[in-house]
Amino acid sequence: MPVPRISASSYSNTAPLVWSFLYGQNHGKVEIILDTAPARSAELLAQNRVDAALVPVIAYQTIEDVRLVPDVCVGARERVRSVALITKGGDLSAARSVALDVSSKTSVTLTKIIFREFFGFEPQWIESAPDLDQMLGEADCALLIGDPALKLSVPYAPLLSEEGWPKAGVVEAAEGTDDGELRFFDLAELWKQHTGLGFVFAMWMTRKESLEIDLAAARDEGLANIDEIVSNYEKELKLPRAEFKTYLTENISYSVDDSMQKGMELYFQLAAKNGLIAENKPLRFLSA
Repeated sequence: MPVPRISASSYSNTAPLVWSFLYGQNHGKVEIILDTAPARSAELLAQNRVDAALVPVIAYQTIEDVRLVPDVCVGARERVRSVALITKGGDLSAARSVALDVSSKTSVTLTKIIFREFFGFEPQWIESAPDLDQMLGEADCALLIGDPALKLSVPYAPLLSEEGWPKAGVVEAAEGTDDGELRFFDLAELWKQHTGLGFVFAMWMTRKESLEIDLAAARDEGLANIDEIVSNYEKELKLPRAEFKTYLTENISYSVDDSMQKGMELYFQLAAKNGLIAENKPLRFLSA
């Protein structure tokens, strides 16, 4: 019998979901493909080149005959820290152009929904590589995802201005920007402020009727080894150990609660309303 193949992004926030396959009880039981771009996993799944993939949730609406693996996800109930809009010191209300990191279509779609539905205007969209200096050199605002965004995030208390615009965390400006500071707007926090709901960024999906792999048990094993995961990424991310552990255990949620599922359903509804997906397919889950 062939070894199952799975795919996921190599961002640090996926580590608890794939640790078991790399180092734990499932090591050697599957072939795992890791890529820096979450969209790559969606391509592999759509092409039937893997049995299951951890993909941006918007891919559920574009891949035929796909099923969601229940409960296991990369999401956030309040603040995600690793998906953000970043400006050269200005408010989002002043952003007339946004450079989009297109490696995650879920975050791109969420950004467009936030501007259209919540802010009431649409800036110019510019597709860009995830290089913040370059992005802010050609646009007022940049969508940055994954570890590059996490490295810039700072703890801050979310506040609203008198006009209702979210205030942001302040981080050190990248070299070459015009302002002395950058401003960091967390996408999950913006979504929560306007909907009261959590958000699901990625889920395991499959086009098969059943899976031999227990992805929920693999997640649980990964979460039981958070300290080892933190050690693996400590030098690469250059974040304080306690801060990175907080990110993995408090900012990121690896299970879908009721608020997050309702948030995903609303996200799909608004994506369809705004013509960002062709249709809003009802959620279909893999049977136990």
